[in-house]
Amino acid sequence: MPHPLAIAFLHGIGRTAPGYSAWMERALTRRFARLVGPASSPQLLFEEVNWSAALQSREDRLWQRLLPDGPMRYKSLRRFMVDFAADAIAYQPAPSDRSAYDAVHRVVAGRLARLAERAGPRAPLCVIAHSLGTVIASNYLYDLMKGERSFMGSSVRAVLNGTPLEGGETFALFYSMGSPIALWSLRFPRFGEPIRFPRADLSRHHPSLEPAWINVYDPDDVIGYPLQALNASYRAAVTEDRPVDVGSIFTRWNPLSHVGYWNNGRVADGIAESLAEVWLRSSGLEEVSEPGRAATKSA
Repeated sequence: MPHPLAIAFLHGIGRTAPGYSAWMERALTRRFARLVGPASSPQLLFEEVNWSAALQSREDRLWQRLLPDGPMRYKSLRRFMVDFAADAIAYQPAPSDRSAYDAVHRVVAGRLARLAERAGPRAPLCVIAHSLGTVIASNYLYDLMKGERSFMGSSVRAVLNGTPLEGGETFALFYSMGSPIALWSLRFPRFGEPIRFPRADLSRHHPSLEPAWINVYDPDDVIGYPLQALNASYRAAVTEDRPVDVGSIFTRWNPLSHVGYWNNGRVADGIAESLAEVWLRSSGLEEVSEPGRAATKSA
């Protein structure tokens, strides 16, 4: 029986309400069914990782402390900065305190545990992340795959149930959208080391899978960057840097395009095709070679 695909969404910076991926989820379900047949649409199981909640109470407390302490102009803009820019700053672990880093990663671990329960412990794992969510996904998966040398905290490990999916053994597809990982790489002298996949265990669970990291960015998006040029390790890890045109008529030509990935049809088409190929390969069926082609049993 074919395995369902376990799909995790990670949002970007800022206070984000549940349901941010609803349009993308509907679009992927429709396009996936067109590619492999309507009977297969239940094979996509989605989980939103709403990691901003892990930092929101801290940001609220900070704002309440700042308000009465002296005059401040542009309060609405300042509140925006607390809700948005502070996410990126607070997430970085300090030498003496990694509580925010671990709090965010506990949310990720909890949603992966939920996916393992719903899709099965060996289901192929697919991660679709945006903006700061791509950094969080990359850091989490990097820590996960380092084993005994991992930076992953004990409070995060306590959430995991030891399934192959939660351990990253079935990680097969990574879509990073509008990713600032290139900016984060400045923290390292040679621009860092990317996640390494596939893990050797992937071939044991799904021998026909060919994992892929597709990095999607709009050339007008000043937060999203290509990644393969960073160094040889990123050239090997990132399957493709894919330029796209996202956003509305008012945003697609300027930096506000950064918010347009979740609702873009071309982005959804590309992800659906990748999901279809992962599912068909893991199920022992014919891979998708062109959009709209129905799946058939391999000979």
